[in-house]
Amino acid sequence: MRRFLLFMMVIAGLGLAAAGGYLAGTRVESKKMKPVPAQPAESKRKILFYRNPMNPAITSPVPAKDQMGMDYVPVYADEQGANEPAGTVRIDPVMVQNIGVRTEIAKKITLGKIVMGYGRVTYNEDNLLVIHPKFKGWVEEQFVSKTGEHLKKGQPLLSVYSPELVATQEEYLLALASEKMLSESPVAVVRENASSLIKASRRRLELFDISESAIRELEESGRIKKALVINTPTAGTVLMVGVRPGAYVTPMTDLYRIADLSTVWVYGNIFEPDLDWIHPGDKAAMKIAAAPGRTFHGKIDFIYPYEQGKTRTVRIRLVFENPDMVLKPGMFANITITARPRQDVLAVPSEAIIRSGEQDQVFIETAPGRFEPRVVTLGIEAKGFTEILKGVNPGEKVVTSAQFLIDSESKLKEATYKMLAPKGNTGPAGNATPMKKAMKMDAK
Repeated sequence: MRRFLLFMMVIAGLGLAAAGGYLAGTRVESKKMKPVPAQPAESKRKILFYRNPMNPAITSPVPAKDQMGMDYVPVYADEQGANEPAGTVRIDPVMVQNIGVRTEIAKKITLGKIVMGYGRVTYNEDNLLVIHPKFKGWVEEQFVSKTGEHLKKGQPLLSVYSPELVATQEEYLLALASEKMLSESPVAVVRENASSLIKASRRRLELFDISESAIRELEESGRIKKALVINTPTAGTVLMVGVRPGAYVTPMTDLYRIADLSTVWVYGNIFEPDLDWIHPGDKAAMKIAAAPGRTFHGKIDFIYPYEQGKTRTVRIRLVFENPDMVLKPGMFANITITARPRQDVLAVPSEAIIRSGEQDQVFIETAPGRFEPRVVTLGIEAKGFTEILKGVNPGEKVVTSAQFLIDSESKLKEATYKMLAPKGNTGPAGNATPMKKAMKMDAK
């Protein structure tokens, strides 16, 4: 009995399984027979090329299959980004906000700059004086014997005994005596010759740098002086004393070197990026440690036409007034130059510039969430702005933050396009490359 019941249960199970299989097969067959909606015709869309569905780097200009038998995917001309400039990036507006993308409008502004530099105070070479005797002789007495002394104009420096000077004095005294004797001569030529002799003798004394007071004293006393005094022709500070009492001097001997420190020069050093800003005549301010809280005002006198290789700076020469002698040669100085402002300069914030070494570029927001890379030519830079000479138009929006994230995506997209685009394509990857040709051959 049990065997009979077990046999009936098996028969019933097989019947149910057969019925289920029949129903399932009917449903599958009905699905196969169900009409499929007609797909829109794609024959009107222009196909640029075909790419491997598993490896986008592999492309083909004609339909093909990969090693697994999968059809290459067509890439159409009207697809998003097909006609955009290479490297253009599209980002969802929500993502733009999340990554902190900010933009600024490129506009024309007035750019000015304060150029900073350093330098040292030195002598004004235009006011340096070297005193030489114009005759041979011996130093009898020295009145100024120390460097650093400040001299007044006409102050005595030393006295020199010179046989030439003694002979010239004698000639002058004889000319004066002859002129007195011949002044009443009835012959006009004789009187004129006597007068000419006096002028010639006096002129010779003057050419020897004998002072007017010494010549007048010689005329009044009528006595020849063994040693005559040499005076300083200008005020200044003694930089060098070249002789001592008893020294034999010639016109080749440096007696003194004197500098007028009422004005001084400052040799400044300016770095290369600031050279385009400065010009001779620009105003400059200077501070020194010896005068805290005080600012000296001068101007640029000259910009030297060469660069100092070790410091990579260019030397400039500035002129400063020094009436109270606070500025002393050798002092270190901090220099500030107010450069002339540039008008109507098309500029963008400096942080918008991506400097890759080979080229400089910015990203322009051409539409919400659409960012286009632009290669730019840069000009001057000041106060956080950089001049754009080429590549950006006034009014365009320039990305100023998160541009490096956009740049990474742009480089990746541009590299992919260059590998994908077939020869002859005018889209973003239109330039054929050897790598691309090799990929095509590999795909075939």
